[in-house]
Amino acid sequence: MLSLRPSGGHAPLRRAAAAHGARLLALSPWRLQRLHDDATRAAVAAACAAPWLLATSPEAVAAAHALQPLPRGRRWLAIGSGTATRLRRLGIAEVTQPERMDSEGLLALPLLQDVRGRDIGLLTGRGGRDALAPALQARGALVRRADVYARIARPLPARALHALCALEAPAWLALSSGGALQQLLATLPGEARAPLLRARVVAASTRLAQLARASGFDDVIVAASARPRELMAAAARAALA
Repeated sequence: MLSLRPSGGHAPLRRAAAAHGARLLALSPWRLQRLHDDATRAAVAAACAAPWLLATSPEAVAAAHALQPLPRGRRWLAIGSGTATRLRRLGIAEVTQPERMDSEGLLALPLLQDVRGRDIGLLTGRGGRDALAPALQARGALVRRADVYARIARPLPARALHALCALEAPAWLALSSGGALQQLLATLPGEARAPLLRARVVAASTRLAQLARASGFDDVIVAASARPRELMAAAARAALA
């Protein structure tokens, strides 16, 4: 299994792969760096003053909480189970999450269909989940966005490049971030592109599957969600078909 998670974030997918007897090759195109300047602190304070708050990742929760305690007694929404779990560990018991854990799933929640005049704080990363704020604003919400971390591009280590070029066994690419795929393809040396594009892709959403095909991948399937175990389960089923 090929993983595009940020540096240091591969453990859940590694465990899911191991449960199916597979190994994982980490191809991190970037690392996450928390922001803690005065502007970020002010943005977090403004977001946390909203009656509704939306967190897009566990790292967004952790980075925001490092700047100020996250408020309880608000309506909290999380993009997925990992984010919801991180909020609950901070004492925020009531968290709404979509069944399909991506931007599309979140925006499909009934409670977000009519948000006219609603203040919503958005805790996220710079450049991440860019579809959420515009979609909510188009529905009439006032979105108070706080970017609490940045994605810092990093070249692939020589060891990872060598392993990618040497792939012989059938490989799967777990795709849960379009930005990660685009960043990897933009920086990947020419000799490594062909081995990558030969991989089968298990995408976390239809949108990501379309991006994979447009990027040159031929064999693409869609998993039930971005959960590592569901990405692996979908790949395992397809491999046996």
